[in-house]
Amino acid sequence: MNKAIIAIGAAGLLASACASDPYGYNNGSNQTVRQGAIGAGLGAVAGAIIGNNVGSGNAATGALIGGLAGGAVGAIRGSQADRNNQQRYRDNRGNYYYCYDNRQDECYWENGQRRY
Repeated sequence: MNKAIIAIGAAGLLASACASDPYGYNNGSNQTVRQGAIGAGLGAVAGAIIGNNVGSGNAATGALIGGLAGGAVGAIRGSQADRNNQQRYRDNRGNYYYCYDNRQDECYWENGQRRY
C-alpha cells in the first residue's frame, strides 16, 4: 500500500508541475495542460484503487497506467477546449488566421505556422 501512496503522490506532483502556462493563453490557463493534469491525477487514483481491488495487489502499476490514460484523455479534451477558445480572423488577402482571446500578438495561420 505504501507504493500506491508514493505513486499517487508522484503523479500529483508531476501533474501540478504542468498546471500553469508560461505563454499566458486564456489569461494564464491552458485547458490542454489543466485538463491533462486533472485527468492524470484522477486516472492515477482510479488505477491504484482498481489495481489493488483486482486481486493482483499491484496498485502502483495500476496508478501508473491510470495516470497515463487519464492524462491522455484529459489532454485531448483540453486541446479541443483550447481550439474552441481561439478567435478566427481574416487578413486583407482572404487568408484566415487564429489568435487566442482577441490577442493579436500570438497568432497562427490555418496550417499551424506562426503569423508574425
